[in-house]
Amino acid sequence: MRSFVHVVLFACAIAVAIGAFLPVVGGISPGDVAVIDLRDGFPAGITVEQIENQAVTFYRSMTVLLLGAAALLLVAAWVGSCAAEWVGVIVGIGTLAVFGWRLNDRVGDYLRDNSDTVFTDRWGLYLAGGGLIVALVALLVPKERPAAA
Repeated sequence: MRSFVHVVLFACAIAVAIGAFLPVVGGISPGDVAVIDLRDGFPAGITVEQIENQAVTFYRSMTVLLLGAAALLLVAAWVGSCAAEWVGVIVGIGTLAVFGWRLNDRVGDYLRDNSDTVFTDRWGLYLAGGGLIVALVALLVPKERPAAA
């Protein structure tokens, strides 16, 4: 990889890691969402406030998946591994996409009706999502050509 791609990936890894601890939608931060909720969906009749107030242990929360993606991006920035970058981007974007899908499935009407307040100042979504999108674009940068002998 080119050296500026390494720097961009390092910045993306930091952005995703910081975004893993900040609110994503409403008052919901990734630490409030269990991985089981991503897999099975939120229970029927749950509200945004109930999701926000869930007591989820750290190692069973969505934060771990986003931190794993950030760690893979950091490894990719450090060593230049395209495979680590691909896996990190897929895990991160997949986590955010499944969270949005599951949240829309249960409280989509609430999100659409209150979008002016629910989607303001969501720095977790901005940092994590933006970092992952920029890392995806960095994947498309061609590799360096070997020097002519």
